[in-house]
Amino acid sequence: MKAAVVTDFGKPLEIQDLPVPEPGPGQVLVRMEASGLCHTDIHAAHGDWPVKPRPPFIPGHEGVGLVQAVGAGVSEDLIGRRIAIPWLGSSCGTCRYCVSGWETLCQSQVNSGYSVDGCYAEYAVADAGAVVQVPDGVSSFDAAPLTCAGVTTYKAIKVANVVPAERVAVFGIGGLGHLAVQYARLVGGFVTAVDLEPDKLGLAHKLGADQIVNARTHDPVEEIRQAGGADVAVVLAASAKAFEQAYRSLNRGGRLVMVGLPADNASINVPIFETVLGGISVIGSIVGTRQDLAEVFALHAAGRTQVIAEQRRLEQVNESFDEVLGGRAEARLVFEF
Repeated sequence: MKAAVVTDFGKPLEIQDLPVPEPGPGQVLVRMEASGLCHTDIHAAHGDWPVKPRPPFIPGHEGVGLVQAVGAGVSEDLIGRRIAIPWLGSSCGTCRYCVSGWETLCQSQVNSGYSVDGCYAEYAVADAGAVVQVPDGVSSFDAAPLTCAGVTTYKAIKVANVVPAERVAVFGIGGLGHLAVQYARLVGGFVTAVDLEPDKLGLAHKLGADQIVNARTHDPVEEIRQAGGADVAVVLAASAKAFEQAYRSLNRGGRLVMVGLPADNASINVPIFETVLGGISVIGSIVGTRQDLAEVFALHAAGRTQVIAEQRRLEQVNESFDEVLGGRAEARLVFEF
């Protein structure tokens, strides 16, 4: 099979011809149809984060394809079904997080394309208990970005407990941000979109954002406060400055939802006095559960969301990484097989 392999941190990925993997006990073998490019894949390939993967490995955690074979203990009824392979490759299933529906916090979790080989390949193996079936009303091309970008931003809006007529500021419009704008509108929020690129702000406007702010030319804190302040600020940009601006844009009782992960494990100053007196909440939100992803797929199948993405070939993986890093990708890039 053809696969894109990280051989060493910071080096271009290599397109290699590898044996098709065999599904082990509890696993399925999936023939990939589409695999989205997430910024996390770039962080993995560069070894940016404190907990690093071990080269060589195959990145990718937005994979969608057909089950070709199953390992021991897995029902053969899964063969032929179209499934999604998400970031959460597996969890223990027995800890207090798993049994309470928060398997994304499991301390024994395995992550696709990070701690185990992922979806930048023609075939991938996955834990049968972690994959999510893709409904007929969702194309594989759309399902790939929804498997991470969709479920991550959906969960961020969910944990923020947005109520109708609250203002939601989304910092960072792109693969994740264009979906966050839609989910915030779905629950009745008035949306402010903040980005540095005019094209991405134009996309947010087309998707229904009520206010757009170019942070390169305007102070987003001032612009948001002039519009009445933010009740919720969701930060998807991988920049500490964006987190600080988001915090300062909040009204009393506001919620700062941290999603983006800067490469340098940066921190921000959260003033205790203002946070306590203002009743500000700071929330960390990490991807979403299998149930969250099923809900994301259901909303998309019902026509409630749009996925903005461009098709690429796996051989273009390094050029695609450069597109994302250079801010030239309008939203998501998807490798099709």
